[in-house]
Amino acid sequence: MEEVIKIEGGHRLKGTVRISGSKNATVALIPACVLGNKPITMYGIPNISDVESLIVLLRELGVSVEKQGEDTLYIDPSNMKNIPMVSAAVQKLRASYYFMGALLGKYGHAEIKMPGGCYLGPRPIDLHLKGFEALGATIEYENGCYILDAKELKGTNIFLDISSVGATINIMMAAVYAKGRTIIENAAREPEIIDIATLLNKMGAKIRGMGTSTIQIDGVEELSKGCIHDIIPDRIEAATYVLMAAAMADDMTIENIIPTHLEAILMKLDQIGINMDVGSDFVRVYKSEGPLKPTEILTKPYPGFATDVQQPFTVLLTQCNGVSTVTETIYRERFKHCDELKRMGADIDVHMPSAFIQGKTKLYGAKVTATDLRCGAGLVVAGLMADGVTEIHDIYHIERGYDNLDGKLKALGAKMWREKV
Repeated sequence: MEEVIKIEGGHRLKGTVRISGSKNATVALIPACVLGNKPITMYGIPNISDVESLIVLLRELGVSVEKQGEDTLYIDPSNMKNIPMVSAAVQKLRASYYFMGALLGKYGHAEIKMPGGCYLGPRPIDLHLKGFEALGATIEYENGCYILDAKELKGTNIFLDISSVGATINIMMAAVYAKGRTIIENAAREPEIIDIATLLNKMGAKIRGMGTSTIQIDGVEELSKGCIHDIIPDRIEAATYVLMAAAMADDMTIENIIPTHLEAILMKLDQIGINMDVGSDFVRVYKSEGPLKPTEILTKPYPGFATDVQQPFTVLLTQCNGVSTVTETIYRERFKHCDELKRMGADIDVHMPSAFIQGKTKLYGAKVTATDLRCGAGLVVAGLMADGVTEIHDIYHIERGYDNLDGKLKALGAKMWREKV
C-alpha cells in the first residue's frame, strides 16, 4: 500500500499563508551545531522528513536533541562521539554530507557513507573533497564509505571551479578549526550560506565575506559559545506558494518572506503579467486580468533564477500564450516533471538543456509521479489548476521539503486529501 495525494482542481485560493524556515539552511545548520560543545536552540525548524533524518543521525553521534514546540530544536553536542556514519538515515538525504566538514573540522576524522537524496543527474562531491584535501586531509573510499583523515588542518586559498553551495558550506565548516586563514574564492552567495556563517560566528567562529564570492575564515581553537538562532524563511517554499497564487488565487498573501531573496522570480512573474504587490516581508497576489505572456528562463546560481523554482514555474508557463523556454544550467536532468505534465495535457518539448513550453493549454487530472522534491511541488501546482482529480505518487519526495503542505493549502481553499492505494 502506498499513500498518495489527491487534488481536485479548479478551486480558487484565497487567504494568507505563512512560510516556514528554510529547508536548505536547516539541513546545513543542524550538522553545523556539532562543531561546538555548547547547546544551541534553533527557532523556525520546518516540520519535514529531512529534519527527522538529521535528528536520527545526531542521536547516533550521541548528541542530545529535544523538540521544544512545533518549530524549535534544542541541540546539545557536549557528549557526542565521532563514530562512523553508515546507517540507513545517511542515505535518506543528500545533506548528510555536511557531517563530513563538521566531523573533519572538529575531530580531524570522518567516516560517512555516500549520501542520498533526490537524483537530479550526476552531482559529484569532488569540489568538497578537493577543498578538504587543500586543507590537509587525506581521503579514501572503501565499500561505499568516505574516510577523511587529517592530523592537522591548515588554512589555505581554495578556488571553487563551480560556485557550489554544498562545497562552500562544507569547506567553511571544516576550515573553522584549521590553523591560520582560509580563503574560499568563487564561493556561492546564497542566503543560506550567510545563515550558516551567522550561526557559526555566534558559536565563536571568525568568518567574514559570506554573501560575497570571497569568504575568509580565521581558524579558532574551539567554538565555546551556546546560542539562540532564528532560521531564515524558505525562499523556495515562498516561491512555490507565490506560483500557486499566480496560477489559482483571487487574492492571496504569502507572509514571512524576504523579498530580496525572490527578486529573479518576482521579476519573471511581473514580465508574464501577474498582478501582485510586494511588501517588506510579504507578497500579495491578485487574480490576473488579461492573457499571460510567454518568457525565457535561464537558471543560475543566486542571485539568478533558482534551479529549485524552475519545475513549479514550468507549470505556470503552460498558461502563457505562446512559446516559453526554460534552460537549465545547473542540473541538466531536471526535466523529469515535463513527462508527468504531458500526462496532464501540457505541450512541452525537451531538448537538453532546454524545455519549450507551448501555451496556453488546458490541464487535466491524471495519475502522476513525483520523481524528486521540486517535481512534486510542480505537480501540486498542476493539480490545483487541472480539470478533475490529480493523483500524485511517491509523495515522500514532497515531504522532504514542504512543511504542512496539505494543511496550508486546505486553509487557502484547495480541495486535497490523502489515500492509501
